[in-house]
Amino acid sequence: RALGLPLTASDLYDDLLPLVKNPPHGHGRCLNPCIDCHALMFRRAGEMLEKSGGQGFLFSGEVLGQRPMSQNSEALKIVARDAGFSGRILRPLSAKILPPTEAEEKGWIDREKLLGLSGRSRRAQMALARGYGLPTPTPAGGCLLTDAGYSRRLRWLLAQPQNAAADWPPARLAETLKHGRVFSAEPGLWAAVGRNKTDNEALERLAAPGDLIFHLESAPGPTVLMPLAGFAPGPASLEMARGLAAAYGDNGGRAEAPVRMKGNGEEARLMNIPVRRPSDWSAFMIPKAA
Repeated sequence: RALGLPLTASDLYDDLLPLVKNPPHGHGRCLNPCIDCHALMFRRAGEMLEKSGGQGFLFSGEVLGQRPMSQNSEALKIVARDAGFSGRILRPLSAKILPPTEAEEKGWIDREKLLGLSGRSRRAQMALARGYGLPTPTPAGGCLLTDAGYSRRLRWLLAQPQNAAADWPPARLAETLKHGRVFSAEPGLWAAVGRNKTDNEALERLAAPGDLIFHLESAPGPTVLMPLAGFAPGPASLEMARGLAAAYGDNGGRAEAPVRMKGNGEEARLMNIPVRRPSDWSAFMIPKAA
């Protein structure tokens, strides 16, 4: 919207999941399969280009050497080759120090107006953005798979019994790991505990009809979501979920708190639960404390 350009969002989850599990070109420091993911994004963009008539090229904001593992010269070649659009991928910020592309050779783009940036510094890009009056957010990785905390949670999820299925986990379940604290009392089951209003609203949205949700009754507290991904919860999981709702809620110093459970096609049930300290549940937190 800021640039007045049309935007098409394309969900890559189903194609990216196998690459996260087994990336042909390996992971980065966490679960990020950067080279394979970049190739996948270009491949999808190229397919969209061909559907639109095939005239044109693809481009990205990659800078040679900015990411030592995924944006070195060899990695950029692998990405273009594996995407299947080798001569049609333009990196305008580094174009003058990369081989000419079809867009330049056909005169669609004036190579002399492109840049030859390289290396880790982003000062030139920030100055360029300011020159065009564009906002310049603080540079940071935007991919959750480069986040150590999220990657540890996802590794745990990928080690659950349901992972025998090639399409495990579905996007909704991977998404629950982004919101709040995560706890597990038995294999294949977990509870996500919202830390704030944003987490609580997200967990409510992610709940499927068969899941369980726990709330404090008549007092401020977290949303506790327990996805039932093919496993029925045992007493330990139910006790944990109710206990977490009580422990992280505003109980006003009471020894017991009323916690309501709803979902899984059952009538909402209310139980008084002993209030324990949040630290009493730390042994169940994912990732486990070192």
